[in-house]
Amino acid sequence: MNQPKITVIGSINMDLVTETDIVPVQGETVRGTNFQTIPGGKGANQAVAAARLGAEVTMIGRVGDDQFGDVLMDQLRKENIQVDHIDHVSHTPTGLANIILSEQDNRIIIIAGANGKVTKDYIEQIKAAILTSDYVLLQFEIPKETIFFSIELCHKHGIPVIVNPAPAMELDKATWEKATYITPNETERQQLFGNQHNEKLIITKGKQGVSFVEAGKEQEVSAHSVDVVDTTGAGDTFNGALAVALAEGQSLTKAVTFANAAAALSVGEIGAQGGMPTREQVEQFLEKG
Repeated sequence: MNQPKITVIGSINMDLVTETDIVPVQGETVRGTNFQTIPGGKGANQAVAAARLGAEVTMIGRVGDDQFGDVLMDQLRKENIQVDHIDHVSHTPTGLANIILSEQDNRIIIIAGANGKVTKDYIEQIKAAILTSDYVLLQFEIPKETIFFSIELCHKHGIPVIVNPAPAMELDKATWEKATYITPNETERQQLFGNQHNEKLIITKGKQGVSFVEAGKEQEVSAHSVDVVDTTGAGDTFNGALAVALAEGQSLTKAVTFANAAAALSVGEIGAQGGMPTREQVEQFLEKG
């Protein structure tokens, strides 16, 4: 089997992670239990997930001219991700995500920084890198016009694209139709599509698993029972794994099953990328049932 070529167009963040037993209300100060800086950003997370599962991954994005940008570039290189199309933007901070972990769940505030400079013009300059892809992954932490342009570019050249609409943002119906698959969670699905379910939508439901439509029938893949430490990167792991499996030519059911298992394994460690599994780990997990 040839190594699948995945291109991720998206965000690169430093995650500022605070753990607390009590989430403060307005005007309240509480004591936290831990703090870490951890590489993140939905784009970078999905790139790492795909790379660990065996894909040849190219990351397209931008970082600031600060220490966080340098650290994040080094981290992507360590994951064997191609970074030639990640640009440093002067006088702009690297993107940040402020994450509060409490009661096995998370609350996140995103600061775009250099992710807001991933413009249509920048994608136009480096589009040759996209046109060699087996699959492209997109999320919504970069400008809306860039998302439109990237989907159009992939559609025009017959390159399958998975759109992870997070955080939720409206696109016109014609643009949604050009996506190969769309992977909202339940909240994003309700915000963007109501109760609609079709063959493009793959809906992640956390502890309720994943639902999708294949051959006109709604299908469900159940969630796995695992110990949860941090759910931050589960959705990104799912998307990276889904892209790898589909690029390898797996059926939709097998690809969703594979991605669902990878996501389950990802929640066992702190940080979006910390628990992302290798290919061997996912295959062993699936064999055990």
